[in-house]
Amino acid sequence: MSTARTCAAILASSLVLALAAPASAAATTTTAAAGSAASPTATIQPMNGFPPIAVPAAATATLQSRLAAVQAAKTINYYPSNAGWSAMWTGFDAARLDADMAKAAALGADNVRMIVFPQAFGFPTPKPEYAERFRKFVSTADAHGLTVKVTLFDWWAGYADTAGSAAWARAVLEPYATDPRILSVELKNEFQSSDPAAVAWVRELIPAVRAALPEMPLTLSVDGQSGAAGLARIKESLADRPLDYYDFHFYGNSERALAEIHQAQAAVAPAPLVIGETGLSTSAGSEGDQAAYLARVFRAAGEAGVRSVAPWTLYDFAAGAIPANSAVSKAPAQYRFGLFKADGTAKASASVVRTAWTGETLAEEVLDLGFEASRASSPWRAYRPELGVAMRSRDARTGTFAARFTGTGRGETAMPSIRTSPVTPVRGGQTWHAAAWARGTAVTGVNEVSLSWFDINDRWLGQHTSVRVAEGTSGWTRLTVDAVAPAGATSVQLHLKSGDNTGTVWFDDVSLSVERP
Repeated sequence: MSTARTCAAILASSLVLALAAPASAAATTTTAAAGSAASPTATIQPMNGFPPIAVPAAATATLQSRLAAVQAAKTINYYPSNAGWSAMWTGFDAARLDADMAKAAALGADNVRMIVFPQAFGFPTPKPEYAERFRKFVSTADAHGLTVKVTLFDWWAGYADTAGSAAWARAVLEPYATDPRILSVELKNEFQSSDPAAVAWVRELIPAVRAALPEMPLTLSVDGQSGAAGLARIKESLADRPLDYYDFHFYGNSERALAEIHQAQAAVAPAPLVIGETGLSTSAGSEGDQAAYLARVFRAAGEAGVRSVAPWTLYDFAAGAIPANSAVSKAPAQYRFGLFKADGTAKASASVVRTAWTGETLAEEVLDLGFEASRASSPWRAYRPELGVAMRSRDARTGTFAARFTGTGRGETAMPSIRTSPVTPVRGGQTWHAAAWARGTAVTGVNEVSLSWFDINDRWLGQHTSVRVAEGTSGWTRLTVDAVAPAGATSVQLHLKSGDNTGTVWFDDVSLSVERP
């Protein structure tokens, strides 16, 4: 590093620390000379005898205001359905963007995440036409009442070029240094904190961007596998040049979302946390699975005090929409995370997100407890289906459909069932109530309702069961389970079971609730 760049890094690093802790011994607030109209400034004493620099105190106030907005943002992750990742920029379509921003706003979003690729934009100097596309994106979002979160350096591993990286980031962002339409900047998408080269790179990038954009909240995200441990590594490696907030990408088991969010919060405390990506692909699961997943994450985040949850993503992708040079293009699940299908048709999850963003409480009704949703749209999942599969039947107690088991078997340790989990997060000590109506014809074996408890590591903690459906033939009878969640429980599964049954049993009108302490 040259002497000039060393000086700049030291000054910028001092600026970071002063903005993060303006009352420290290194920074004092002064006002302009008598008669001057200048605003107060924070005087920063850099290290090693470099001259002091003055930063407008208003920058700190603006940063804190933006940070508050980040924590409350109703953010949607976005690429157009026909042009994912870098293709959004290389095949930029202003008319499609305008229509899509209108769709996001109608859903209830007030912020959109924009992801920028150095290779597409031109590096280390952005191409003028791409700078214009960036400007058009921001202005189009603003026209629909949406602010923008900018993510830099996706698909990037050029960690040796810190000078070029800093120059490119500043060239992209400096025109928006004080622009309220830009809410925050994520320096690197899904940062690999276990990579020493990446850590060294970002440690130099942070002060460079801070110096150019002192009003802008900065963050990094972790991938869905790194979780709380990845966040903790980022925080530790940046202890002397902290981020303003942390971005958690959650793709774990939604049944245990609250426990995992609490772990993530503890890893970065006292810094704020947002959930910058979350969702479930409908490539393998149903639309009902996706809707229930997002409902659980929104509810868990709300209980944890995390107000900003950003679904991935607005649209499914059409065939060929993801650039072929990306490994993502070869993963079928990546094409089906959208709240809307590629043709614009809403999935069930769109309604869940709209409800969450209006502030309404998401309830258990999203679980299809009356079996009226189509099989492709229901969140009920089969357990041990090889021992007997539940079917939808028109022999319902109420409505049109019920669940039906006929001729089921039994394994050494399990029997077939269909199962779901509540939207409401689970904690040890809660009192839960489950019920279902059941009837049977020529029933044998074990046919019951059960609650199975698990801890954060997916370890089974035990179960509570109802009375069984009477053997032989019986009319509709209500089966109930009342149970206290065991210590350490972070999730529960409601099972409707039928094993060793040579006859037929029907289940309908399920209920699941918790008593608040």
